[in-house]
Amino acid sequence: MAVVVLLTADLLFGSRVQASLGAAGHEVQLVGDGAVLRVRLEDDAAPAPDALIVDLTDERLDGIGIVESLLGDGLLARTRTLAFYSHVDAATRARATDAGFDAVIPRSRMAREGAGVLAALLDG
Repeated sequence: MAVVVLLTADLLFGSRVQASLGAAGHEVQLVGDGAVLRVRLEDDAAPAPDALIVDLTDERLDGIGIVESLLGDGLLARTRTLAFYSHVDAATRARATDAGFDAVIPRSRMAREGAGVLAALLDG
């Protein structure tokens, strides 16, 4: 079982991903914005997440900027990062890859294969 934090403001899709990953045995915590995520990661009493999944489809979140800042501050040193994006937005995919995400996949693949992608990421 992995501890996973999912950064998304889309509660409907977030709940869907949470249920899918939960069924695979993972503990998934939904976080709706970057400030709350930073507080969660800086909390020494909370276990460091094994993975951070970031929704890049939501314009209310600057997921790439948030992760770049967290990486720069060393808050993701022990955390694998996975982002999902709109399959028609190749520029966002390229920016996320350049920013240092461990994996970047289309949102549709996250919906279909999220648990398998996460397992491969954590094993690799």
